[in-house]
Amino acid sequence: MKILMFCLVSLLASCVSVPRGIEPVKDFALDRYSGTWYEIARLDHKFEKGLSHVTAEYSLRDDGGVRVKNMGYSAAEDRWQETVGKAYFVKDEKTGHLKVSFQWPFYDSYIIFQLDDSYQHSYVTGNDRDTLWLLSRTPSVDDKVLQDFKNVAKQKGFDLDSLQLVSQVPLD
Repeated sequence: MKILMFCLVSLLASCVSVPRGIEPVKDFALDRYSGTWYEIARLDHKFEKGLSHVTAEYSLRDDGGVRVKNMGYSAAEDRWQETVGKAYFVKDEKTGHLKVSFQWPFYDSYIIFQLDDSYQHSYVTGNDRDTLWLLSRTPSVDDKVLQDFKNVAKQKGFDLDSLQLVSQVPLD
């Protein structure tokens, strides 16, 4: 039984680890990060596959954690999808590394590894290099921002062959 518990704890802990060569931002300020972010680009994965117009909204919870509300439009299903989760800081509130859960008791890493001084663009990954997002306060970014994101991601070892640009063009 002790071995089983050890394996379970080890598995759950590995889900909130930081990939080698990735450093969470320091001097992070949740009050400045809170609000709505638009997904500009991502490495596609099963829980967002086929979604456009994806947004993430972050706000403070009463328990000191972060409320996470993700929304996206599925053209195949002709409907909006929404999921709400919670996140907590892994180390401290000044480090951009959180553990996020949309289905308790499972948590995944949410690592902000680049963030501009004005909190307009955020580069985010998970506990491995299979997840990657470029988030913006606006539904579009100029080509320089996108190219900088790609350059940094490539330098950090992300495979960008399956990078998806997320449509934020208004729906009719």
